[in-house]
Amino acid sequence: MTNRLASATSPYLLQHADNPVHWHPWSPEAFAEARERGVPVLLSVGYAACHWCHVMAHESFEDPETAAYMNEHFVNVKVDREERPDVDAVYMAVTQALSGQGGWPMTCFLTPDGEPFYAGTYYPPEPHPGIPSFRQVLEAIEHAWREQGAEVRASAADIVRQLAVKPLPQSTVDEDVLDGAVVSLLGHYDRANGGFGGAPKFPPSMVLEFLLRHHERTGSVQALSMARATCDAMATGGLYDQLGGGFARYSVDAGWVVPHFEKMLYDNALLLRVYAHLSRRDESARYRRVVRGTAEFLLRSLGTAEGGFAASLDADTDGVEGATYVWTPAQLAEVLGPVEGARAAVRYGVTPEGTFEQGASTLRLLGEPEPEVEAALLAARERRPQPGRDDKVVTAWNGLAVAALAEAGSVFGEPRWVAAAVRAAELLLDVHLVGERLLRTSRDGVAGTAAGVLEDYGCFADGLLALHQATGEPRWLDAACGLLDTALARFAGEEPGAYYDTADDAEALVQRPADPSDNATPAGASALASALLTASVLGAPRQAEYRAAAEAAVSRAGLLAAREPRFAGQWLAVAEALALGPVQVAVVGVAPELVSTAWRGVHGGGVVVAGEPGAAPLLADRPLVGGEPAAYVCRGYVCDRPVTTTAELVEALGR
Repeated sequence: MTNRLASATSPYLLQHADNPVHWHPWSPEAFAEARERGVPVLLSVGYAACHWCHVMAHESFEDPETAAYMNEHFVNVKVDREERPDVDAVYMAVTQALSGQGGWPMTCFLTPDGEPFYAGTYYPPEPHPGIPSFRQVLEAIEHAWREQGAEVRASAADIVRQLAVKPLPQSTVDEDVLDGAVVSLLGHYDRANGGFGGAPKFPPSMVLEFLLRHHERTGSVQALSMARATCDAMATGGLYDQLGGGFARYSVDAGWVVPHFEKMLYDNALLLRVYAHLSRRDESARYRRVVRGTAEFLLRSLGTAEGGFAASLDADTDGVEGATYVWTPAQLAEVLGPVEGARAAVRYGVTPEGTFEQGASTLRLLGEPEPEVEAALLAARERRPQPGRDDKVVTAWNGLAVAALAEAGSVFGEPRWVAAAVRAAELLLDVHLVGERLLRTSRDGVAGTAAGVLEDYGCFADGLLALHQATGEPRWLDAACGLLDTALARFAGEEPGAYYDTADDAEALVQRPADPSDNATPAGASALASALLTASVLGAPRQAEYRAAAEAAVSRAGLLAAREPRFAGQWLAVAEALALGPVQVAVVGVAPELVSTAWRGVHGGGVVVAGEPGAAPLLADRPLVGGEPAAYVCRGYVCDRPVTTTAELVEALGR
């Protein structure tokens, strides 16, 4: 037996290829070996940028004695949760049910048939109060399997039965639910620091999008206030990289001071879109700075040679969390000189005692930004050792990036951002799409083997629809419709509006996952609903079917939206778009000022398409007016009279 990860394409698996543990990738061969040897499977799930995954690897998986015990008594399987979100979803539900918490690294013990009987997260090498050591867990599991094997198997089968997936009941997201969600969110809102709940605090991207759309439709001051204050707090806190742009995954404190330093593609794509949306309602320089900084971070730090976007940057640098990013007053003075360094320490909240560890501080923006100072500090920071990068290209997350860059590029008049979105979309279509089916990942231009899940279809279709709007080219709409048709055919559940996260012919797991909740990324079903609705208002050939399918999906989200709006942000945003129409803006003829006005003024969830009459479905049967360019504004397929001036268009969009 040997470690079998050397040929993996996942950077996370490759991080463990030299472990003395005889790791298998997730495969039928691993479970066959467990059956042949009569031992349980130890499943370890994590991802490349995960700090505590690295810690457990160093403490336990690199330890020869621990590895020898694992190899003797278990078949050990290592999974990249980003590459196999289906496997992660099934066993994370078990981990949360059995331990009361979730997270990564995730450690599960399975029968040779894949049924789980014990689960947890990080285990230390020595016992802590209330937490056994990893070796104690291993020995207890081995003893139970050897002495009580029948009971363990029966317990595992019972766990699987109890966690069977059931679709949400029909319960639509109507205007009462939308209003109630704002009230409920207000109850969780942190008035002192922005955001929702306490520490750790995650950026609530989809909830913010819902609040902005709700304000646009209803004029709600509370919704706009929560969204704006949260965006302000994140933009000026340590969560946002004040020098290099982009957001960290979450804040370990309630005040957004100290981030968990890993940077994920999905967070930055979702937040780029939120800040671009907010900048259309509030032209504060702060929001424009974040939009530009985040877009440039995506291109500079996450762009791959093949045109896609890498999954993440690590939290650690040479095994030390945050080492690349934190500063002391002396380090500022060394770069800027004593006087300017002291001023920068005040401006960025760098204190002698430090806000992080060992007297170092994260950077917050407590005054006005000074680009020359930031450039000097960034140049100095880039001479430091840099965090590792997980350079696999994830379909869904790249779809989110395509959508964000296409939209932000259109709003801000930045063709480079739109061009980057085009390159990423072309990579996904060329490498990730095989026939009508998507693959989940690629690396160095070579596709992985894992099948795409529902979020891949929904998020990538949404990105293609944003590109269709940004460029006016029908090919992007056609490609999006192909993905939507496959998703409707392969992922639909037994009841109308219900969807599974894996296709009907995907690898069979102990359960077929179907999680409707929005978490760090949109649920597969809510991403699909969003794309279906957008395609319908862009004039897709099956627009009536797409609209009906979107409405049916939303009709199952009302209970979730009413009870847990923090985990239904995308559903609520889609429902807001439905309630408003959504808004359609068609600009015919060559009219850059009309197009720019349309992008700056359109409501969230609305669409904009520009081009010559008939060049795209939304431009069909919409002629020039008196031989001059014109804009047509419609809501719910009912159109105002065409307008020919920017002032008239602003008025039409504001109604």
